[in-house]
Amino acid sequence: MTVLEDHLIHQCLDIILEPSKQAARLGVMLSDPIGLSHYCFTPLASYIPDTPEAMMLASGGGKTLPVTMAMYKQFGDYFRHKPQTKSTTLPQLTVVKSCADPNDVKAFFHEAQKFRLNGIEKLFWCDWVLVEPSHFFTPESLHHIHKQFYDHDAKWLICAVGERNLEAEASHRVLSTGHQTYIIAVSEDAVPTGILTALPCIDEEDIKHISDSLAEFHANKDMIIAAGVRRGKGNRVINNWWIPKLELMQSIVTSIYNSGVIGQWSANVTEHAHITEVKDPTRSSNNNNYDPQIC
Repeated sequence: MTVLEDHLIHQCLDIILEPSKQAARLGVMLSDPIGLSHYCFTPLASYIPDTPEAMMLASGGGKTLPVTMAMYKQFGDYFRHKPQTKSTTLPQLTVVKSCADPNDVKAFFHEAQKFRLNGIEKLFWCDWVLVEPSHFFTPESLHHIHKQFYDHDAKWLICAVGERNLEAEASHRVLSTGHQTYIIAVSEDAVPTGILTALPCIDEEDIKHISDSLAEFHANKDMIIAAGVRRGKGNRVINNWWIPKLELMQSIVTSIYNSGVIGQWSANVTEHAHITEVKDPTRSSNNNNYDPQIC
């Protein structure tokens, strides 16, 4: 069922986005804010899903990622792996089609798995010019930075020094710049301005700081495992770095060069709308007879 659902999503996107594809290929006249007309082309600049959805849209299968070719055992490497590209994925799909009939979903999926693909025959972006998955799946602060910190970094800190000690230290410590130290929680709020990747304008010096910070982590990460503070379910110690968001962080600088600062690609608005338009009304329902209540 999941493969068929994924097929349907790609088919719907293919139909809905066809005008944008034509505009990217042929151009279209558009007006600017002061009424002047311009001949414009519309490449896919950014698509902002969570990681599982991005995997599905990129045609990734198994424990892979939508923007690089890294496998899960390589997620903790200190360098960025080769990017996912159209020139790699589409020829692989051609080989799969030569070995199995796309209408035979089970057989096609089996052949696609050999290339770590998810069995989607036609990707919605396959005929969109100037499009690359490693470019349009841009880093997103809520999922890639907030959740990375909350799901991993904060837990290592709490395990290492204790929750009370950490709260006491954060409550009174002030940086030399005058900004209060932040312990970042997962929320729909704005990222604190002290976070480098959230800056509205980033120059080469900022890029260097971002790269150096990530390199410093990788240079010292073994101490976290040695201290036994990287733990999983049941409080069991984990001795590997198979964390998808670590590999995704390797693409932040590349994405800034390709698509601009990541602060403009935010899921905050849609995540908040999901709460106000879906979750809150659902809590007000009786969980029966949905259609009349929606209407």
